[in-house]
Amino acid sequence: MESKINAETGPGAMPLVCVKVLGCRSNLYEGDYLAGELKARGAEIVNEFKDANAVIILSCSVTQEADRKCRQLIRRARRELGEGGVLAVCGCWGQAVNSDEALSLGINILTGSRNKNILPEVIYAQLENNNKEFIDLRDKNLKWQWEELGLNDRPLMHTRAFIKIQDGCDHFCSYCIIPFLRGKPVSRPLVNIIEEVERVAASGCKEIVLTGIHLGMYGRDINLSLSDVIKSLNNINGLERLRMGSLEPFSLDEKLLNALSESKIFCKHLHLPLQSGDDEILKLMRRGYKAEEFKNVCDKAREILGDDLHISSDILVGFPGESDEAFNNTLNLMRDAGLGRVHVFPFSLRKGTLAEKLYKDQELDNNIKSQRVNKAIALGDKLLNNFAERFINSELDVLIEQLDDDKNIMSGHAESFLEVEIKNNFKDLKNKIVRVKIKSFNGNKLEGVLI
Repeated sequence: MESKINAETGPGAMPLVCVKVLGCRSNLYEGDYLAGELKARGAEIVNEFKDANAVIILSCSVTQEADRKCRQLIRRARRELGEGGVLAVCGCWGQAVNSDEALSLGINILTGSRNKNILPEVIYAQLENNNKEFIDLRDKNLKWQWEELGLNDRPLMHTRAFIKIQDGCDHFCSYCIIPFLRGKPVSRPLVNIIEEVERVAASGCKEIVLTGIHLGMYGRDINLSLSDVIKSLNNINGLERLRMGSLEPFSLDEKLLNALSESKIFCKHLHLPLQSGDDEILKLMRRGYKAEEFKNVCDKAREILGDDLHISSDILVGFPGESDEAFNNTLNLMRDAGLGRVHVFPFSLRKGTLAEKLYKDQELDNNIKSQRVNKAIALGDKLLNNFAERFINSELDVLIEQLDDDKNIMSGHAESFLEVEIKNNFKDLKNKIVRVKIKSFNGNKLEGVLI
């Protein structure tokens, strides 16, 4: 504890708060909000548990492995924070955890998927009063209304800003626990979105990413649609780039595609989770589309947005009942849909899901799943290489996000969301958009020189 700037708690103590985020972009947004609110109240945001007298962990529960990592991080936070510090946990894992387990892990404040907006006040109260009694702030019913958080400034943790506009899901894919932990879909008022984007852009942030738990459901509850959001953000001063978070394929209709096509700031990248390319497995997963429909969506997107559109995806390998033929159908669809970057995950039964109840006796051998994961990753690498090579010898606009002075390299992302590395030449160009001549692709990143 010697490295703490001020490890004292009680009246007059300066809060030193460490915010750690696990999981999705919505959690990243909420982490930015909490850090910003605490900083506005006078707290100093620190990077290490050992330097803090309060810690906030935004938790994830998308898989049982995510649960394990949450517990591991919470134990480490409690150990390094010391007995006198305040440990707060929110997010999906926090929504589901038993109170007795939370107490055993040394958690002081527990808020799940709601009530994060009152967390800064409660942390301050515990520090001020030196009272570490366990407080459970969770909304067990997950009220069906928008919880306004809102960034007041440029995000503290990132060059680009994640803007959360939607929460909840009622699609209930058979393998997914998140609808049980996030509640029904709820949408953010459009005026609040516009005001927040204006604030973030005015602070100097050039790029935003619209995000949500089921982004494509935006507006269903307030008589709006995602295309309305896109159109409303086109002319905000200082905003030069707009990205979309993950979209379910059936959300990408022609109305939305046309809105993206007409946008002056939309970056040509869409993340459309495929999960499987086999109709029977897709049906068991309750995905809501067939393999041919997924390919048609990709074809339509390129027809409207252009052939340089980067379509990335997620693949879930080894779902119960997945035969060799079904897996090969997935590989074939990855090729036919012209996917770029692909994230591959082995299926594991998630307690509390429909799949756990119906298919637990049909789980595949781990060796088979591992072999299929490796094959899918290898194909994904080849597809990404095929997509990236089209940009060699072309000129791309890159938003600079990282500087590595030791290696004299700077890096950022092109509109396609491919990462680009550039020899720095000792120029500090962070948060600037520069023109780069692409020379090569190294299997993961494009490499180029400043023009």
